[in-house]
Parts: sequence; C-alpha cells; structure tokens
Amino acid sequence: MSWKDTAEPVLTRLPSVRRPDGHVPFKRKLGWTLGILVLYFFLTNVVLFGVAEGEGTDIFGQFRSILAGEAGSLMQVGIGPIVTASIVLQLLGGADLLGLDTQNNPRDQVLYQGLQKFLVIVVTAMTALPMVFAGEFLVPDPGLATELGIGLTGLQWFIFLQVFVGGVLILYMDEVVSKWGIGSGVGLFIIASVSQRLIGGMISLPIFGDVEGYGIIPQWARLILGYDSLSGGLLTSTGLNDLIFGQGQLLAIFTTVAIFVIVVYAESVRVEIPLSNARVKGARGRFPVKLIYASVLPMILVRALQMNVQFMGRILDQQWAGMPAFLGEYSDGRPVSGFFYYTSPIQSPEDWMWFIGEGHGNTPLEIMTRVSVDLTVMVVGGAIFAIFWVKTTNMGPEATAQQIHGSGMQIPGFRQNAQSIERVLDQYIPQVTVLGGALVGVLAVGANMLGTIGGVEGEGLLLTVSITYKLYEQMAEEQLMEMHPMMRKMFG
Repeated sequence: MSWKDTAEPVLTRLPSVRRPDGHVPFKRKLGWTLGILVLYFFLTNVVLFGVAEGEGTDIFGQFRSILAGEAGSLMQVGIGPIVTASIVLQLLGGADLLGLDTQNNPRDQVLYQGLQKFLVIVVTAMTALPMVFAGEFLVPDPGLATELGIGLTGLQWFIFLQVFVGGVLILYMDEVVSKWGIGSGVGLFIIASVSQRLIGGMISLPIFGDVEGYGIIPQWARLILGYDSLSGGLLTSTGLNDLIFGQGQLLAIFTTVAIFVIVVYAESVRVEIPLSNARVKGARGRFPVKLIYASVLPMILVRALQMNVQFMGRILDQQWAGMPAFLGEYSDGRPVSGFFYYTSPIQSPEDWMWFIGEGHGNTPLEIMTRVSVDLTVMVVGGAIFAIFWVKTTNMGPEATAQQIHGSGMQIPGFRQNAQSIERVLDQYIPQVTVLGGALVGVLAVGANMLGTIGGVEGEGLLLTVSITYKLYEQMAEEQLMEMHPMMRKMFG
C-alpha cells in the first residue's frame, strides 16, 4: 500500500467547510468576508484565561505583522502554523516527494488539501506546547491555579488548549473566506493586522504622557504648537537626527509612501500576451504576466522560515544554560552574537545604524555581516519560494497553457493547442518569477532598514499593499461577472 492509501481514510475525514453548490453572489461573498473580519478582530481581543498579567514575553514580537496574530489572545499563533505547513508542503512538492498530481487528479487534490490541514493542526500543537511549557513566554498565574485547585500544570494545559483552539479557528476561518468569500483568509488577516498597526502609528495617543507613545499626527501637532521640541534645535545634528529618525519620523513616512508607490507600480508592470477565441470571432483578450507574477505571498514563507529559526533559538536560550557561544548569546530576549544573531532579520534602523549611535553595541563588521545575510536570504529565498509557489499553485507555463486552451482561447498566429501556448509562456513566466521574487526581497529588507510608520515590518507593508491591490482587482472582476453572467461561463 502507498502512503496515499494509508493516509486517505484520515485526511478525507478531517472536518472541512462545505463548498458552495453553485455561484455565490458578490454581495454574499462580501458579507462572509466582512463577517470573518469582524470575528477575527473579536478573537484578537479575547485574552487567554489563566496567563499572569504583565508576565512573559512575546516570542513572535518582531514577526507580528506577517503572523497576523495578537500576543496574549486566542490568536496567539496567528497564521504561523498555516505558513509553516505551506513551507513543508512546498519543499516536499518541489522535490516531487509526495507523488501528487494536484492539477489533473481530483483524488490527489483532496489528499493535498487534507494533508495541508492535518499539518496545520500538528504544527499548531507543536508551536503552542513550547510557548506554554518551555521558558517564560505564557506564564500561568499561580494565584488563579491555587484558587481553581488544578495546580500550575493543570492551568498550563488549559492555556495550551486555548492557544490550540485559536490556531484551529483561524485555519477554518481562512477556509470559509477561500470558499465563500473574496480572496483568502490569510491575506485578509494580514491586511487587518498591518492596517491596525499603521493606523495606530499615525494617530495613537499615550495614556500617561509618554512622548514616545504619540502617533505621527499628534507628535507633529505637539511640535508645531510648541508642546514639544527637537533635541538641540532644528539646525543641529541632533535635532536633524531627531526629526528624521526620532520624533519627526520623516524617514518612516517617506519609506511607507515609497513602498506604496513602488508596489502599486510594480503590480501594473506586465507583459500582455494577446489572445483570441477560436469559437467566437472577434472575441479577443490579453493574458498579463506581471512583474510580481508569484505575488508577494512567497515572502511570508521566507520570513516564516527565519521566524522558526529564531523561535528555536529562544527555546534553546531558555532551556539550555550552557548553549555554545557559536550558536549565540541573548540579552533581554534578543540575540547579540553567534548564529542566531546573524540569521535574525533586520527590523528597524536601530538594528544597523551604528554611525548615529545605534546598532545595539555590535561592531560595524558584525552589523554589516548580519545585513548581508538577511539580504541574501530574502533575495535568494524569495526567488526560490516564488518558483515553488508558481509550481504548486498551478501558475506555471504548462498549467496556465492548459487553462487558456481549455477556455477556448489561443494566441493569434500559433497553432491551436496547449503546447504552442506553453512555449510562448515559457519565454516569460520563469524569468519574471525569479526577478519578481528577488525584487520583493530587496524591497522588504530596504523597508525594514529605513523603518516604517507604526514599526510595521517591510514585508508586512509589502504584503498589505499587494494583497489590497489584488483584492480590489478581484472585487472588480466579481462585479463584472455579476453584470455579465456569460463571461463567467466563458472563463470558468
């Protein structure tokens, strides 16, 4: 028996969201999407019961933008398990170790979806266990444990159950959006998480008068009205540094606006391949091969890989008192040397600008080595995962050619078969996939190095702009299909 025969009874019996029997009207899709979004915001505000207030640390703090979760809530793990399971499947699928033909075999499609869901559930449990039982991450309240009479261990298991249930909930929320809503749940949650931080970075107000807690708009109002002033005055070097990097945050404003403009422009750069319908004379169209063909989503996989490495480092630091120096040393939960330091991503200007007194005490050589490693990982990893993404999501030349040919379209001047279309697509898609993946990696690292509004990670900002742009395109397409039902039949 193959592994398919062994695993099929389990994978096909996992609970799943029923697919719609027919076409779902646009308004109903919009309703499901907004409903899941409201539920997501509600769950991010449901605090984990039993966790000691003010204790513990957020192990995923620097990756919160792409994890789309909230520390100390039911959404503690966010989309992390979904992304990690996708990495495993992409690597296995890229190496052709699964033996699944998800393009042509319906049975293999069902097995692939079931395997992905099973892996997400397993990864959720494996992520929640060390959060609760290893280190000072989710610390149980001893007083509450005594009051309930279940002991610390019993309370820890109850906290684990909450985190696990939250991880499973976000899995099925993503499935609801994918089948009944617009876009994907993963993309929707990332937009919600990043937008929340961006708006907070713009308008937040401190509770106890902490100047650093002001958002950009209130801070500039204080500077203009004279309630606050720049260090040393505007014409001094410290004043300019304060204006650009500190209270004024001019560099963060510039970087955020620049990323928006660059991503929107890159999404519009495309090679359009002319198409004509072999059955309907005069019916013509174009197939766009965009510069960012594989989208920005593969960038999540690269960062998630780095996140899991850093997660392992934090666990080892908490549990292994004599951890070798080459692996790294930690200070206040941050790696300051060794392997885990050099593989930790650059998250802000303070991580590398030693020439203005930042850099966390590391030497310029150590800092630039870390920047080089981060840039290499993002560029190379972005290109590799973009290739895997295109292959596993049936966006490659062969699969795309089959889809175009199946819809009755052809390229004028070429034979009416899928092989002719594939040869033309093969001249563009592989090269654009690699180039787009590498470009997104450069943009993500650059945004992190310069800083953004609200401290949003560069890849989080890239994802938000790109997903929002694609969501707008998909909503426009859905409305077009509603107005012209014949087009829905033509394009499947």
